[in-house]
Amino acid sequence: MDLPLYEDAILLIDLPDDKLFAGDIGTVVERHAVPGLEVGYSVEFFDLLGSTVAVVTVPASALRRPAPGDRLVVRATESVASKA
Repeated sequence: MDLPLYEDAILLIDLPDDKLFAGDIGTVVERHAVPGLEVGYSVEFFDLLGSTVAVVTVPASALRRPAPGDRLVVRATESVASKA
């Protein structure tokens, strides 16, 4: 699967060290092709106010394109939950 730069991608795996979880939506910012290895992508994840949450590099198999039945969902982070 080839993901276009600057398009949305949906994470298929949890990355708890980066506080990212399957279903989080990010923007593809770089494609990495190394002979003999799976293509990888750097993806930037934002909160709903536009602040960067994390930039991670993952294999293509850890991402998918958005589909017509997808919906946005809000999941509060620990810092937001503790202020409530």
